[in-house]
Amino acid sequence: MDFLRPASWEEALAAKAAHPTAVPIAGGTDVMVEINFDHRRPAYLLDLNRVAELSAWEASEGAVRLGASVPYALIMEHLRTELPGLALASHTVASPQIRNRGGVGGNLGTASPAGDAHPALLAAGAEVEAESVRGSRRIPIDDFYTGVKRNALEPDELIRAVHIKKATGPQQYSKVGTRNAMVIAVCAFGLALHPDTRTVRTGIGSAAPTPVRAKAAEEFLNAALDEGGCWDSGAPPAPSVAARFAELVAGACNPIDDVRGTARYRRHAIGVLARRQLGWTWDQYRGTRTLEGAA
Repeated sequence: MDFLRPASWEEALAAKAAHPTAVPIAGGTDVMVEINFDHRRPAYLLDLNRVAELSAWEASEGAVRLGASVPYALIMEHLRTELPGLALASHTVASPQIRNRGGVGGNLGTASPAGDAHPALLAAGAEVEAESVRGSRRIPIDDFYTGVKRNALEPDELIRAVHIKKATGPQQYSKVGTRNAMVIAVCAFGLALHPDTRTVRTGIGSAAPTPVRAKAAEEFLNAALDEGGCWDSGAPPAPSVAARFAELVAGACNPIDDVRGTARYRRHAIGVLARRQLGWTWDQYRGTRTLEGAA
C-alpha cells in the first residue's frame, strides 16, 4: 500500500487523477476501521490532512460552505444556529475523539446508509461540491447516493465542500441505537421546516439501501399544512395529519434484518421518530411566530 501526501488541493487533484483508485483519508474514522479489519486493502491511500482549506468553513448571507474535513465538533460549537439539524446529528457521532477527527466529507465519501450526517443533509437540501483536474460541479444531495456505499463521484473526483442553506425554520434529528454512544444507528430520521418556501423535507438513515427522503410524506404534509393555513396561523397540524405523515414516512423505508435490529422494528421506529419530530419542530415554529408577534 502506497501513501500519497499532497501539500495542496491542486496536488491532491493531480494525485487522484494519476491514481483514480486511491482512497482519500482525512479523519480516517471509516477508512481505518475497514483496513484494520482487512475489509479493504487499497493500493493507494490519499492523505488530505495537509490540505488546510478542507478544514475551513465560511458563511454567506444565505448558506454555509462547509469544507469536507471540518470536524463534527466544530459544527456543534459554531454552527448550531445556521445548521441545527446537522449540529444535532453531529452530537450523536461516536465519541468526542471521533467527533474531533471525523467530518461530513468522510460520511459522504463512504456513503453508508447508516452515516449519521445523511438524514440532516437530505432534510436541509444540501449540495456536494466535487472537483477533479477536469473541473468542479455541485451535486444535489438527492442525486448523490447511488447504491449501498456508492455515490455519484467520478473516479478522479474528490469532495471539496458541502453547501447547505442556512436554516429558515426549526430542524430536528434523532437516532436509535443499541446504546447511547459509540454505536452505528439502528435507524435515524431528520426533519426540516422551510417556512421561506412553506415546505418540509425529510431524511431517513439506516432503514433503506441508501439514505432516502420520504417524498410522499413530504407532499402530503405540505398540502395539509397549506390547506389548514398552519404556516400563517401557527396552529399545529391535526393529530390525524401527524399520524398519516408518520405512516407515510415509515412506508418510505426499505429496511433489512441484521444484528442491530429487525426490518419491522426499523420501520416502526422511523414512524415514531417522524411523529415526534413533527411535534417538536412545529412547537418551535409556533414559538418563533409568537415571539415575532410580541415584538
